[in-house]
Amino acid sequence: MGGDRSGRRRHAFSSLAGNTALLRVLAAYLLFILTEYAVWIAMLVFAYNRGGTAVAGLVAVAQLAPAAVVAPVAASLADRQSPVVMLAGGYLAQVAGMAGTAAAIGAGAPLAAYAAAVFASTAVTTTRPAQSALIPSLAATPDQLTAANVVAGWLEAAGAAAAGLLVGVLISLAGVGSVFAVCAGLGLVAALLVAGLRATPLAAEAEADASTAGVAEGLRLAVRQPRLRLMLALLTADAVVVGALDLLVVILALTVLGRPPSWAGYLQFAFGAGAVLAATVSALLVGRRLGGPILAAALGMSGALAVVAFGPGLAGTVILLAVAGAGHLLLEVATRTLLQRSVPPRLIGRIFGVLEGFTMAGLAVGALLVPALAHLGGSRLAVLGVAAVLPLAAVAGGRAVFRLDAGTAVPVVEIALLRSLPLFAELPAPAIEGLAAALRPVRLEAGAVLIRQGDPGDAYFAIAAGELDAEQDGHFLGRYGRGDGVGEIALLRAVPRTATVTAHTAATVYQLDRDLFLTAVLGHAPTRRQAEGIAAARLATDG
Repeated sequence: MGGDRSGRRRHAFSSLAGNTALLRVLAAYLLFILTEYAVWIAMLVFAYNRGGTAVAGLVAVAQLAPAAVVAPVAASLADRQSPVVMLAGGYLAQVAGMAGTAAAIGAGAPLAAYAAAVFASTAVTTTRPAQSALIPSLAATPDQLTAANVVAGWLEAAGAAAAGLLVGVLISLAGVGSVFAVCAGLGLVAALLVAGLRATPLAAEAEADASTAGVAEGLRLAVRQPRLRLMLALLTADAVVVGALDLLVVILALTVLGRPPSWAGYLQFAFGAGAVLAATVSALLVGRRLGGPILAAALGMSGALAVVAFGPGLAGTVILLAVAGAGHLLLEVATRTLLQRSVPPRLIGRIFGVLEGFTMAGLAVGALLVPALAHLGGSRLAVLGVAAVLPLAAVAGGRAVFRLDAGTAVPVVEIALLRSLPLFAELPAPAIEGLAAALRPVRLEAGAVLIRQGDPGDAYFAIAAGELDAEQDGHFLGRYGRGDGVGEIALLRAVPRTATVTAHTAATVYQLDRDLFLTAVLGHAPTRRQAEGIAAARLATDG
């Protein structure tokens, strides 16, 4: 069994080499990560040199506030519009903002530089939602989709680390403005990489006008569910820490360690390097309970930052920032994975749109927190205050943080069953897991009727064990077993059941209610086409 999984994993990753479209998206994403992190650090260095901590914090907030508002809407648009158009257009908008910032810095116009940076950071919010909608449409198999997402996560950690190094080198050689100019060029390459790809929107046409309602529904769900609130709070607190660290590394480099501005980039590189190391082991979280790892990662990240406050020197600061980076990566991966397991499939996009907005707001709060704490008690209080954010969020959750995934069993058998059905083969991994969690087992004795011809259709059934016979008007149509499903025609065509399905042997099937089935199938264009093909083939056989 373990060897089987290992072989499939190797095949999934090796198969990426033959999927040119996915490779182009992933290459563009690496360039995006480099530019996103590099220009953020560079702008903070530029603002800090001109007006200190207060100005740097205000500039950070000015970049993040519009992004926090745009992010949830962008996530909704990514489901309804062509993700290629949105992704390439977002990259081009970022290029325009970065080029404008470089030109303004060169002309000695700081206000214009700040305005162009705000435009670029707002355009950033289009990338992750658009890419999340695009990758499932380009993956050839579910395993390849999973492999692509794993590679994207690794590229994000590696790109964030490399961005710090890039900023340090460019500032040393040619000044802050060169960072924006080089990144504009990299962004243009990213746009060209994805511009020629083709993919259809993931959402059904009937959902085309639901963006505002979708955001509101996601917010209502977050308010109603305590566990969901706690997960969103932890991820938002993590964003506060990351937003504060972007400014803290500047303070640590220039004030505490007495280093030149380029060291802000090198310290950011240390944080990213820790995340890269953690990314290599994050796959071990799959299939495990995640409450403990989430708490351990939060405490590890906060503890490392707390020690930094007491001046461990240059080498100690670098090592501790790497530990904090590892904790950040593991916290994000574990909490986002658990969030996917806890949200109904039709609401996953909306909840992650809400999370994107919360993340941007958290980054802004972090950027404001550092100047306020530094004004009250200097750099040590600023570092200690930031280190306390995640523990405070965990304490506010009370004992619930230890039971974060209690009752959320990982539906391994159900996931494997759904993956074996051709109907669901192209669904993205989060949707598969959400559907698996919603399945209800139904056990049948031999001769029991599961579906009766002429009855209304209210569910779809995936066969896990045993055999079932289908008959229409007394005529035998076929025998179905594990890896088959029955009941889709009445749901897709909104007609009464077209056949009677009886257990030929004792059988176990899993029931998926009508609304969840239709949301999953009609909300994903490749799956919708697959379902229509299956239904048409069965109707032709029935006739």
